[in-house]
Amino acid sequence: MLNFEFSTPTKIIFGKGTHGEVGKEIKERGFHKVLIHYGGTFLEENGVLDTVHESLRDAGLEYIDFDGVIPNPKLKRAQEGVKICQRENVDFILAIGGGSAIDSAKAIAYGVANDFPLEDLFLGKVTTTQIAPMGCISTIAATGSETSNSTVIDIETQDQGILKRSYNHDCARPLFAIMNPELTYTLPMYQTCSGAADIMMHTMERYFTNVTDVQLIDRISEGLLVTVKEEALKIIHDPQNYEVRANLMWAGSLSHNGLTGTGRIGDFATHKIGHELSAMFDATHGASLTAVWSSWAKYVYKTNIERFAQFAVNVFAIEPNYYNLEETALKGIEAWDQWCHQIGMPTTLKELNIIPTHEQIEEMAEKAADTGHGVIGGFMQLKKDDIIQIYQMAL
Repeated sequence: MLNFEFSTPTKIIFGKGTHGEVGKEIKERGFHKVLIHYGGTFLEENGVLDTVHESLRDAGLEYIDFDGVIPNPKLKRAQEGVKICQRENVDFILAIGGGSAIDSAKAIAYGVANDFPLEDLFLGKVTTTQIAPMGCISTIAATGSETSNSTVIDIETQDQGILKRSYNHDCARPLFAIMNPELTYTLPMYQTCSGAADIMMHTMERYFTNVTDVQLIDRISEGLLVTVKEEALKIIHDPQNYEVRANLMWAGSLSHNGLTGTGRIGDFATHKIGHELSAMFDATHGASLTAVWSSWAKYVYKTNIERFAQFAVNVFAIEPNYYNLEETALKGIEAWDQWCHQIGMPTTLKELNIIPTHEQIEEMAEKAADTGHGVIGGFMQLKKDDIIQIYQMAL
């Protein structure tokens, strides 16, 4: 096990009706004016926005609605939010939604707290430890952004198209995260299952490591993976099962708050490869990951066959073949594909309805490699040519 630092300062307010407590949470921290950042019309249609407005008014707080968040959130919209906060003297940013809304709010908060072009932060030209105060009301079990230190944003450029970039720092962990599983009832099933896949992937990106003697976190990770695997199958047949929704929502936070990465080196190559599919083709995040994971796995598994065999046995209950661990490892990858299909997730680019040209594959591979200065992945280091082969395997 490697040395590590682990900090989870976000206060969790979890359960039924908890989004009505948001005004109290902000007021107790001494803030006065709130930017409410969200997207779509569902918050108005299901009454959540009205409840939040009422809670803020009851706490004596002013607020400004700022909608327009879309999947794969855009830097341009965040920059507009920064200007509003500066003009209106906003002192607290509240995100309502999933990872897109929360990440966009984090980007706004970075822009408010720092005096540099916001794109420079995500392009790696500057760094910061400063962010404006923010919190969130989560409405989907997926990215775990409500407790993570990461922020992912799309930067639209004239010469390079869309660049999907991230910035990770513990200052970006929200002050509080309100998590009411009831708010996930109305999600389309595709989004629910895509979120479940993302939770699995956040855990697996850390699980596939070459660091030894990490049994405790392995068991925690395997518990998360088995739970999400089972609950995702249940939710398809019982969409308004509160307990299942609650397990998925809490798993989303635990998968990406850093706990399952303690004491080890993670990978995250699949995320970088999938991000380029989302950037170029606007693919749903979780689905972009499942579309390439088994191709990544088949490309890298010989680096540590024992780790893949452990995944197969402990997560998918594959009967181990101790005389042929490679067979066990490959059965685990096959079981993953079968689970993805059970919940309606793609395991190839064709199933994702994306058939990229050779030129597009080369462009995506180059951009993915650039995010790691030419090399991505901790389980097996991948260069541009490796990434091209994984995309081609995923066709």
